[in-house]
Amino acid sequence: MTATIKFGTSGWRAIIADEFTFANVRITAEAIGRYVKTQNPSPTILVGYDTRFASEDFGRAVADVLTSQSIKVKLCSRAVPTPGVAFTVTNEKLDGAVNITASHNPGEYSGIKFSGSDGAPALPDVTGAIESEIARLQKSDWQFTAAPNEQLITPVDIGPAYLSNLATKVDFAKIRDAKLGIAYDALHGSGAGYLDRVLADNQIPFTSLHVDRDVYFGGHHPEPAEEQMSSLKALMLKNSLHLGLATDGDADRFGVMDQGGDFIAPNELIAMLVDYLVVSRNLAGKGLGVARSVATTHLIDRVAKLHGLELLETPVGFKFIGEYIKEGRIVLGGEESAGLSIRGHVPEKDGILACLLIAEMIASRRKSLKEQLKELFSRVGAVYNKRLNIRLDPTITSRVKAKIASSVREFHGRPVARENRLDGLKLIFEDESWVLMRPSGTEPVVRFYAESTSAADLETLLEYGRQWITEP
Repeated sequence: MTATIKFGTSGWRAIIADEFTFANVRITAEAIGRYVKTQNPSPTILVGYDTRFASEDFGRAVADVLTSQSIKVKLCSRAVPTPGVAFTVTNEKLDGAVNITASHNPGEYSGIKFSGSDGAPALPDVTGAIESEIARLQKSDWQFTAAPNEQLITPVDIGPAYLSNLATKVDFAKIRDAKLGIAYDALHGSGAGYLDRVLADNQIPFTSLHVDRDVYFGGHHPEPAEEQMSSLKALMLKNSLHLGLATDGDADRFGVMDQGGDFIAPNELIAMLVDYLVVSRNLAGKGLGVARSVATTHLIDRVAKLHGLELLETPVGFKFIGEYIKEGRIVLGGEESAGLSIRGHVPEKDGILACLLIAEMIASRRKSLKEQLKELFSRVGAVYNKRLNIRLDPTITSRVKAKIASSVREFHGRPVARENRLDGLKLIFEDESWVLMRPSGTEPVVRFYAESTSAADLETLLEYGRQWITEP
């Protein structure tokens, strides 16, 4: 059966040996190559890959297809973080990148992500053109029979230049002088050899976990969520460390534990970093803004208002935030799914940079993250939020999508003040609490988000959300 290859919020992902096969990777590479040559007849493309099963082999297959089209390829010599790929494209003025990665998905998945010459994830008009070309190739029963051109492939190590650039964004001396007890969990992903390396290069002591390659990711998802970070918590408690850092499978997402092993959610960390960067980089009053996805906490809105920043809301998918990064319009752009980047950096999520900035923030303010969050709440008010991932049974998928598409005037007796359909269905209530329901772009689940100024009311909203999605 012919696979339907669609690019979701961050590329095409599928189960290895099911739909993610060499044949499908090659046909996708052929379509990408044809698209790129419509933009530049003599392009150079970077090809990267993560630590998943056969990622380097899939990457080589992509390189073979591209060179058969007379496209020059810079082929990474080892697994690479996605933000490093983005930096290399912009730094070397390449025509784009193909990255073999499924990010935080389970180990049975792999994926292909395409970035343009700006280093940002391709926008829907580009991926739509590539999907259309794939469909045409499939209809014609295209097979890869052309000869690859080995002479057009150049092996590259993108690490040194990327890590060197981080020194222009992070105050490593401040982190080093604070003498923090730091641990880093790579979760067997491609952050290994990058975040740990830059800490070592800057003489910042740390302890590392799971920096070896394991295509099964230790039997867990390579996602830096609290439930995947038990080993890091145990290490922090055993050694009384100040800070635990983690990155996902391709190091574009971050996870953080405060002293005592307390997990701090990305929503809160992003808001705290906006506050810290505005103050520490003297960015107030300069006409800048901050961007967040529709699913991300409104705590950021409050911090933006505090500092006189414009608040920009985007659909889910960092590619939309990346547009504001490219324009130099925002201090920081972030998503609740643990993705952020900053002004002057790449228009792509960077979990490595996020971890380093959080370490700098603790080193500078000499207070734990819990203490800093409490102080922020005292200035702008407390906000509580959470996300549920509710797996869709095939028998209810169409019904749930129909409910999301319909107009909703009240939610379990709570009047709706405003509907927001930027991405999914967001219901904002009179007290500014809100809920959002949207199907995932990468997994067969509905994501339900809720936020309130009361922890008790948050739990009520979450329970209502479960009922709303699962009941007829």
